[in-house]
Amino acid sequence: MTVYVIVQLKMTDRAAYDRYQSRFFDVFKKFSGRLLSADEKPTIVEGAWDRDKLVLMSFPDEAAFHAWADSPEYLEISKDRKAGAQAIVLLAKGFAPSSMIRKSGHRFSEKIMLKRKDRAG
Repeated sequence: MTVYVIVQLKMTDRAAYDRYQSRFFDVFKKFSGRLLSADEKPTIVEGAWDRDKLVLMSFPDEAAFHAWADSPEYLEISKDRKAGAQAIVLLAKGFAPSSMIRKSGHRFSEKIMLKRKDRAG
């Protein structure tokens, strides 16, 4: 199942973070992840946000994430990320509607279709 990595960064030493960033892709491209967003000015839709950058990545599964995150190459460059920014790093599992089965035995997507049919007619 796809996993998503959400990183919220607060810069503390821009030079150190820039060193990390300059080496990031050389390491990242060796693994099966996808960089989905790296935004230093995300739009805040609701609530307060005290961070400077948001990064969103995906990996085919949790094992692929750990292959990257625990690799000697990434551990080496991550020293500059840790020196350059305070980070909140979250790992979230992807959503698979067909795997959600209600106690009644109906799949979640079938429930939605039934509700739409009821509204239409």
